[in-house]
Amino acid sequence: MGPGGEPTPVIVEAALNGVTARDRNPAVPTTPAEIAADALACIDAGAAIVHSHIPDFFQPADRAAEIYLDAYRQILAARPDSFLYPTMGFGSSIEERYGHHQALARAGVIRMALLDTGSVNLGAIGADGWPDGLDFVYVNGPSDIRHQLEICHRFGLAGSVAVWEPGFLRVILACARAGTLPAGTLVKLYFSVGGYLGSGVPMFSPPPLTEALEMYLAMLRGTGLPWAVAVIGGDLFDTPIAAMALARGGHLRVGLEDDPVAAGNRVAVERAAELARRSGRRLATPGEAAHMLGLPDVSPGSP
Repeated sequence: MGPGGEPTPVIVEAALNGVTARDRNPAVPTTPAEIAADALACIDAGAAIVHSHIPDFFQPADRAAEIYLDAYRQILAARPDSFLYPTMGFGSSIEERYGHHQALARAGVIRMALLDTGSVNLGAIGADGWPDGLDFVYVNGPSDIRHQLEICHRFGLAGSVAVWEPGFLRVILACARAGTLPAGTLVKLYFSVGGYLGSGVPMFSPPPLTEALEMYLAMLRGTGLPWAVAVIGGDLFDTPIAAMALARGGHLRVGLEDDPVAAGNRVAVERAAELARRSGRRLATPGEAAHMLGLPDVSPGSP
């Protein structure tokens, strides 16, 4: 329950862009100025956490950090309490792929970091029953996971976990039992439909079935870890798991990264706010989200 015995507020994460390109959806923000403006619109609509990518995933870590900084400093100038975090980069080593997190933490613009605890095939099975031509494996081996954990602890960053498959969650639960999980970790349970990377049936994550969510909730039972749901490749609100998550105390991730044909990021946050209202809950502010995750509030006037 929230303050005064009210229902727990809903943490909404807005994932602004991801792999969704401008030619697929003209509403997607790509430049630092566009990302900053869209992020602030989402925060004004009730988003507590904002996640973004940069257009060129192959930038070296130092250059990637500069681009993120350009957007994040604009956001923080208007909303110092904002929760912001970037994605993984590309490179031959985890230091290259993850190095911008350290630079952003040193600059004081992030309080959260990506913490992905496994590997997954991001592709689809075509109508002919064969895997499509997209050969993309999102790789996080054991040493990569350890590196992410170490960086989170070194810089005091909350962990934002994308649970693409059940094995990702098993790692998080083991860390929680052993006391190595970073403070403020938010577990996001990913489900998938067609339309993310390639067409056809996704090769990753369970479909957005209530039974699939029940499995994850059974794994989480008794841990007290905060969790959210996301649908990769489609509209979360067209599935039963959005309302189910709200009824069971969970949170929501929305945005053009996950739903490439959505009307816009602010619209998605507004839809989350309306669904939360109908469920008897309201959206959490960034400061309330910090408190719920066990992190200090940096809102103006906070201690």
